[in-house]
Amino acid sequence: MLFRSVDYMSISSYSYKYGHGSKEFSLDSDRVLKEVTVAKMPLLEDVKAAILDALYHPIGSAPINELVQPGQKIAFICNDPTRVANSFVFMPILVNEMNKLGIKDEDMHIVFALGTHRNMTHEEMVEAVGAEVAGRLQMYNSDAKVSEDFEYFGETSRGTPVWLNKHICHVDHVIMTGTIVHHYFSGYGGGRKAILPGVAAMETVRVNHSFMLDPNAGLGKTTGNPVYEDQMEGVALFAKNHSVFLFNAILNAQHEFLKIFAGDYIKAHQEACKFVDQVYGVEIPQAADLVIASCGGYPKDINVYQLQKTMDNAWCAVREGGVVIIIGECEEGSGSKVLEETCKRLGTADAIKAELEKHFEIGANKAYAVTRLTKKAKFILVSSLDPELAHNLLFEAVPTVEEALAESEKTIGKDYNIILMPEGSLTVPLLPA
Repeated sequence: MLFRSVDYMSISSYSYKYGHGSKEFSLDSDRVLKEVTVAKMPLLEDVKAAILDALYHPIGSAPINELVQPGQKIAFICNDPTRVANSFVFMPILVNEMNKLGIKDEDMHIVFALGTHRNMTHEEMVEAVGAEVAGRLQMYNSDAKVSEDFEYFGETSRGTPVWLNKHICHVDHVIMTGTIVHHYFSGYGGGRKAILPGVAAMETVRVNHSFMLDPNAGLGKTTGNPVYEDQMEGVALFAKNHSVFLFNAILNAQHEFLKIFAGDYIKAHQEACKFVDQVYGVEIPQAADLVIASCGGYPKDINVYQLQKTMDNAWCAVREGGVVIIIGECEEGSGSKVLEETCKRLGTADAIKAELEKHFEIGANKAYAVTRLTKKAKFILVSSLDPELAHNLLFEAVPTVEEALAESEKTIGKDYNIILMPEGSLTVPLLPA
């Protein structure tokens, strides 16, 4: 339940996810223009049957039994903890199906697509894919900083050197798993992102992500988006001589399965993105004075690095000069010392952008991603984040929604309208055309 109504006046009580728990607050519901939620889609009734159907009736590809031959080697790419994909549900099914097709456990392994995130612990790996699979298959972190773990595949037309983790390079098939949501500068997650940036070296990610400064890089955009096109070109250099198969699950806000897409990593992803637009894109009547958005709890609010995605989505729903309240615990703080240092040292989005244009650095790009949003609206974070750190990141941090509401009224007054976003990391508000 997203909220429960109270019987008197127009006051309603709300409970939004926060870390591993929730934050409760009350509002005058007459002020609420819309509560933006993921579209109600039918759940998969039989997840295993849907997974097998996707494997044997893929999009733009031969079925899995025609691709995979006995005795071959397979590398699975799986999400890190910052992206919920329910790998623990589908990985046992995928692995057992490979067994039936003649692939032994010892000829399969898992590479976790960390991008530039921290290494996973063994316990996190087990939790990600389930104890059964973790006990049977070798598992590897793709640590972007360990240069000797990467092999070179050439350079894209935009100058990105393509270095990819060695653990996907010497197998017969790479199966990219994960999920798809909108992404604020590469268009959409999922698909090719499992490889680039997922299992790419730091320099590869750095150069590719530098294109986020281009005005054509944006949420839900692929055609003409230099980040997306560069990623596609980089993965194509690898796929030219390697078999790459896509397996992406689309989930709702409750992490339940809505649909499975599998097959050609380009065509299947394109079809999946159309479905993602239907699920997560939500029309709103107008931009609001105040937006209250929850990231959706852990792991979407594990740190500011991840919370920024919710900030971007909420930004779409707030008017110029309005206020956004983000409900996100940030139990791991900012998630990036470079992010912290850059914000504190440079202080404004314009100064950060100017430095990035001279030398692009991972972490500093997130500093720009966070601070650029504050040019449109004031951001108040309901969080356990240190207030001084929050201030350095150009927003305020308070422990309760009530305090955030009181603070917001200093900017927008006491007569304001509201848009609510309980699933803020997923939903993309769309203004009338």
